[in-house]
Amino acid sequence: MSAAPLVRFAPSPTGFLHIGNARPALLNALYARRHGGRFLLRLDDTDRERSTREFAQAVETDLAWLGVNPDLFFRQSDRTALYDAAAARLKAAGRLYACYETQEELERRRKRQLGRGQPPVYDRAALSLTDSDRAALEAEGRRPHWRFLLDHRVVAWTDLVRGDSHVDCASLSDPVLVRADGSYLYTLPSVVDDAETGVTHVIRGEDHVTNTGVQVQLFEALGAPVPAFGHHNLLTTADGEGLSKRLGHLSLRSLREAGYEPAAVRSLAVLTGSAEAVRPVASLDELATLTDLAHLSRAPARFDPTELDGLNARLVHDMPFAEARERLTALGVPEEISETFWLAVRANLARVSEAADWWRVVNGPVTPVIQDPAFIAQAARLLPEGPFGPTTWKAWTDAVKAATGAKGKALFMPLRLALTGLEHGPDLAGLLPLIGRERALERLEGQVA
Repeated sequence: MSAAPLVRFAPSPTGFLHIGNARPALLNALYARRHGGRFLLRLDDTDRERSTREFAQAVETDLAWLGVNPDLFFRQSDRTALYDAAAARLKAAGRLYACYETQEELERRRKRQLGRGQPPVYDRAALSLTDSDRAALEAEGRRPHWRFLLDHRVVAWTDLVRGDSHVDCASLSDPVLVRADGSYLYTLPSVVDDAETGVTHVIRGEDHVTNTGVQVQLFEALGAPVPAFGHHNLLTTADGEGLSKRLGHLSLRSLREAGYEPAAVRSLAVLTGSAEAVRPVASLDELATLTDLAHLSRAPARFDPTELDGLNARLVHDMPFAEARERLTALGVPEEISETFWLAVRANLARVSEAADWWRVVNGPVTPVIQDPAFIAQAARLLPEGPFGPTTWKAWTDAVKAATGAKGKALFMPLRLALTGLEHGPDLAGLLPLIGRERALERLEGQVA
């Protein structure tokens, strides 16, 4: 690769991003990172009715949470003059032509074509209109929408993911680029922006393959260099259902609020459907080295949302204290014991936020569960003097075992229930020093402490 690439992620701010949107965002950002390039965030907000400031802000927030920081940023709503100029050039060249059919008329025509066994392709009837025909239609109150006149030829390219690819544009309808109200559909602004900003690589979902045939012709009609294209497989649910912004539980905002680590979401979004095994990758640099577009599968990238829990837990179990420190402080864990506490509990956490539950177990109040009062009373009498340290638990349980003959689960479970009120949890060798002798003795005596 000669020049450093410029890639882009171009969401429409019409809803919250979900994990399926994270895939192209990350594939582009990681491609730029891997090849020493730049990443552009472009908000495709030409849909005036559905685009909102809230969704636009959410896009930036979600990407920042994922660790994706754009080198460049702009909104299409600020660049209308560029699109107007491009449309004027296409009209002057005879490549953008006015059409006056209503949606109802187009739908009737489509049904007739299907009924005759013909492909439902626009028949270019508007090209036969005379000036007087157009004047009469406009006198009726009709305003034209504008279609791009495609060359009926095969457009071929070497796809970064799919290899040799092509689209036969003779099988396509001339696409509408400008609505009757003068607003632009996706295609023209996208090509104008890619050309004007010098985007070198367009990496997006395979649902855009057909669009590429049209857009290559549009780049050429505007006299602009044609970028390289790569069309990756799409994330689907485990049963093959496509993702959409309507699946709120998989929105990046919801995943963040539920306490998932961004590295877990990144790993799942990128590695699913690739030649690499899905595993937690904490570093963006490491993830970039694992992300090779040529190694993406052609099959849909099916993922199970529950897999995210496993990835998240593995990241938390390996998380260094320095990374968790501020969040532990926010959960109320005192600074002076927070590292000891973190090392004691992290192996039992699926999410960092769950540390709050174990801080409550340490700090109380806890309602002890005492199933054998005589056994617990004897254990209380054998409780070592403080202060407690990392060897206290073993010394204590050895003494209780020698005095009672209890061993294994019969030894450890009653003590865990009395000290924590729970059947499972972190190793008590690490937890007992945090509970301390005073609280431990109160709980062994059946007091809520």
